[in-house]
Amino acid sequence: MVTLEDVARHAGVSLATASRVLNGSSRRVGANLRERVELAAAELGYQPNATAQTLARGSSNVIGLVVHDLTDPYFAALAGGAMRAADRRGLVVMVGTTYRDPEREIGYVSTLRAQRVRAILLAGSRVADERITGRLRTELARYRDSGGRVACVGQDLLGVDTVAPANRGGAAKLARALAELGHTRFAVLAGPPALVTAADRTAGFAAALEELGLPAPRIVHGGFDRDGGYNAVRGVIDTDATCVFAVNDVMAVGALAALRERGLTVPDNLSVAGFDDIATLRDLVPALTTVRLPLDEMGELALELALGDSVRPAVEHIEGQVILRTSTRALAP
Repeated sequence: MVTLEDVARHAGVSLATASRVLNGSSRRVGANLRERVELAAAELGYQPNATAQTLARGSSNVIGLVVHDLTDPYFAALAGGAMRAADRRGLVVMVGTTYRDPEREIGYVSTLRAQRVRAILLAGSRVADERITGRLRTELARYRDSGGRVACVGQDLLGVDTVAPANRGGAAKLARALAELGHTRFAVLAGPPALVTAADRTAGFAAALEELGLPAPRIVHGGFDRDGGYNAVRGVIDTDATCVFAVNDVMAVGALAALRERGLTVPDNLSVAGFDDIATLRDLVPALTTVRLPLDEMGELALELALGDSVRPAVEHIEGQVILRTSTRALAP
């Protein structure tokens, strides 16, 4: 049986180009390349795959969304935004959670590719492991070569349309805002060192303190969840830090619970700040200082990018906004 790969090789073009010509993709192919592919297909007697044509023409109404942890309000908000945007287009979103396991993420992409979904959205940080990232990139390339579309929310490391929050920049702005309150001694609940989002936020915060001529913060690593913040804050209670920065809000919530159990008052004994501005903060006491990201809009934007017709991957950079609330206080000069 003659395959699409055979046609691409005979025509001297990429597999993606051959797919766009023979499977009816809406993405444009130059007249010369189109003629070469069609001639090669005729010479070899190639019969197009009906399923591949369905995918390339975008007639499937299913979107595959892969998140790290759907119980985390950060990912729930991203998923909510993507699902609302999909609903407006009459599309159905199928959600899978990786439980922060990169191997499971690769497996989901492989499964969704086999199911011929219309587009795949990935939401979550990359890990600092080029082998894992390379395997995911390869799996996504196979899906895209067959006509599929991909967008991610996170770091621009996969060669696909990306919604990229300014993690370093947002953390740096937060550090400067907290320094303006009079804080000079900080601790960072830094999450897992191999998680790129956590590492970027930690690095951005520390770099801003260095630029201000302030001491380097105490860094405490732990889980990127509520329990991670709860356990990590033990490492800063007996230090001289006056302010703790947790690299995401759910860690900050855990830290607040641990401090409360130890009889410490926030912000009188210790100021606490987070990052993301998840919806559950509305009921938190004291109200948490954080860096606000437009999470719902980011989910919607990821879907719009995945369904767009851009030939080259687009990167949409999202800035964060520092929101000062009552979990941080100004220190006397």
